[in-house]
Amino acid sequence: MKLYNIPFSPPDMSEAEVLEVAEALRSGWITTGPKTKEFERLLAMCCQTNKVVCLNSATACMELTLRVLGVGPGDEVIVPAYTYTATASVVCHVGATPVMVDSQMDNVEMDYDKMADAITERTKFIIPVDLGGIVCDYDKIFAAVESKKYLFKPANELQRAYGRVIVMADAAHAFGAKWHDRICGEIADFTSFSFHAVKNLTTAEGGALTWRTKEGVDNEMLYKQFQLLSLHGQNKDALAKTKLGAWEYDIIAPYYKCNMTDIMAGIGLAQLRRYSEMLRRRRQIIERYSEALKNCRVKVLNHYGDDYSSSGHLYLVRLLNMDVEQRNEVIMKMAERGIACNVHYKPLPMMTAYKSLGLDIANYPNTYNLYRNEVTLPLHTRLTDEEVEYVITNFVEIISK
Repeated sequence: MKLYNIPFSPPDMSEAEVLEVAEALRSGWITTGPKTKEFERLLAMCCQTNKVVCLNSATACMELTLRVLGVGPGDEVIVPAYTYTATASVVCHVGATPVMVDSQMDNVEMDYDKMADAITERTKFIIPVDLGGIVCDYDKIFAAVESKKYLFKPANELQRAYGRVIVMADAAHAFGAKWHDRICGEIADFTSFSFHAVKNLTTAEGGALTWRTKEGVDNEMLYKQFQLLSLHGQNKDALAKTKLGAWEYDIIAPYYKCNMTDIMAGIGLAQLRRYSEMLRRRRQIIERYSEALKNCRVKVLNHYGDDYSSSGHLYLVRLLNMDVEQRNEVIMKMAERGIACNVHYKPLPMMTAYKSLGLDIANYPNTYNLYRNEVTLPLHTRLTDEEVEYVITNFVEIISK
């Protein structure tokens, strides 16, 4: 058998991305400027929202949302234990306390009953994770926050406008996903997307934040606040300052630096034009994987259903007759055959940073059970049909033994 070299998730670049970046370089405008603003406009159209702000990461999007909404020391934010660190680290960055919730049994989503029970007078946000590109059950999430709104104690006017715990989707994986005839980006109160190099749509690094229009909340004011926080608190961006005679600016507060550049946005604009075809290809690969594994002793994520459609970001497989050591051996054997696999995720309570906060994986049995036999197969739009078959043949052979 021919030996392939199959990386886990390389970026899918074409000549279109090269041309957009070259155009930005030749224009003399390489930081936040016209391409970034155009990218924001098109993303808002895609997500059916009034506004989008583009920043240098999804992490920045989530952290600035917490800051703009006034979350800080003494507050609590509910997050899943089964996620990447960014979901919880942003809570620590603002001085609040991450309250972790176990997964459902055999389901990567949070246990919504336990999530509801975790809401206290200190809870300000819940950050669900649309893992693998599949949108969470926001009906249950919003029902929980509505049922506990009597506990909510707003600390400022923005929080008072919501009158309940605010829901911010960590949709790092889910740009382009749909749920109940709505598109990811218009479902949660706030939604954060990642355009990191391994994501479906990439800007190398980068992220975007959307939010739903809310009575009592000025969308333009929110957008300006995100601009201020992302650019040192400067009341004019670089584009505005270049206008003749318009050099003078003010610093409103000593804020942060996490804006998106036009070089990044140029890549994003090209990717956006190609995105529908990229999603179609991901679905082809997912359906082929699922067909090939249907008679194996595994459980896979269901990416498509009658009322939802995933972005097809990750192909998670649980090896039902295996444990951690056997799972790791499968990954090593796949690597020996040139196939890079991964694990999503090692639970946060197993990480040093969160163990030091007093978290113990023993308190998250469902989360650990998801992790202990999970392996993620390569899924990206640079895979050829032959490579997909190579992955399947080797994976089935290895796990069968």
